[in-house]
This record gives sequence, structure tokens and C-alpha cells, in this order.
Amino acid sequence: MKKITVSTLLAALAFSPIYANVFPVESSSVIKMIADAIKWKAESIDVGNIPQGKPKLIRFEFTNTSGKSIMIENVAPSCGCTTADYTKTEIKPGKKGFVEASYNAANTGAFTKTVSVTTSDSKTPKTLSFKGIVIADK
Repeated sequence: MKKITVSTLLAALAFSPIYANVFPVESSSVIKMIADAIKWKAESIDVGNIPQGKPKLIRFEFTNTSGKSIMIENVAPSCGCTTADYTKTEIKPGKKGFVEASYNAANTGAFTKTVSVTTSDSKTPKTLSFKGIVIADK
């Protein structure tokens, strides 16, 4: 019976709030600094109605708000109906860059597409999106 009581007491202490601050936790300011390295003008764009059969160019602009130069390493559209272009040179601190998506508006109806952007600053891709409605050309 003593073993059960001691075990219960140890288990209660192990999960006690007293030990909640024992392990170091990353500062939220570090996380915020990483998240703010690139400031996007818009991460989602509504292009509205676009005519069928005419590619639509969507431009996402950003500013490098970090203290070091950044390179765009990869831009990956979500489907074959979208191609992408981007700033291929180094973006210095305080300077602007872009990612462009060209959507082939072949089929009528509503659409939502994404483009994933990986930079030298963060290996976690940033997802940009755009949506609209393709209308039949008259």
C-alpha cells in the first residue's frame, strides 16, 4: 500500500504546475523576428472575374524587413495551370521583391490556387493564394 501512495505522490508532483517553468522555452520575440523577415503586401488576392482563355497575371510583392539579404530559393505553383516567376537576385534589407503567378483561365467557374515560396531565411514554405471566377468570353 505504501508503494502505491508513494507512486501516486510522485506522479502528482511530476505533473504539478510548480515544474512548469523548469524547462527553457523559446522566446516569442525570436519567433516574431523570423516571421517578420519578409512583409508581404498581400498573402491572398481576389482577382474577381476574369475572361476565359486569357492568362491572368497575379503579382505578390514583399519587403525584406530583416537585417540580412534574402534569396527566393523555390516557387512552386499548386497545379500545372499556373506558372510562376520571382525576383531571382538577392533582396537586400529594406528592398522589395516579387512573386508572380500566371493562371491559365481555361475552364469557367470559381477557382482558388496557391503558390508555395521558400526563401533562404526560412525553409518552411510560405503559401500565397489567389482566387476568382473565370467567365465565358462573349
